[in-house]
Amino acid sequence: MRVGVQVFVLPHGEGLPLPAYQTAGSAGCDVYAAIHEPMTVASGASALVPAGFKMALPEGWEVQVRPRSGLAVRCGITVLNTPGTIDSDYRGEVRVVLINHGPDEFTIQRGERIAQLVLAPVHQISWELATELGQTARGTSGFGSTGA
Repeated sequence: MRVGVQVFVLPHGEGLPLPAYQTAGSAGCDVYAAIHEPMTVASGASALVPAGFKMALPEGWEVQVRPRSGLAVRCGITVLNTPGTIDSDYRGEVRVVLINHGPDEFTIQRGERIAQLVLAPVHQISWELATELGQTARGTSGFGSTGA
């Protein structure tokens, strides 16, 4: 299923591809670094990388910002707030918070694929106060209680 999303390219994003799916079965489309000069991220440091565009998502949808597995495996680069969420009412520039978990500094080049965007439906919660909750076999056990 395809969902139409309006996109507005900012001056520093001109000449870069719009986010693009690399294969017909890709869940995420790659987003590109809209920087004019190379940006170096030291080991253990993070950086906010502009994508060079704004978008208008339809109500009831979000875009999740996720890491690219190749950058994670090869260089230890991932998205710090994974998954980041872009809400349907946000109209600012798309930017990606990258962190370098690798041992070496990492230099980002203009037009480099830095993350992927996944469109997802959003269902908002209607909270219902309860005096008690139903029981389950797990109960209140959590955080490693299943042995993993």
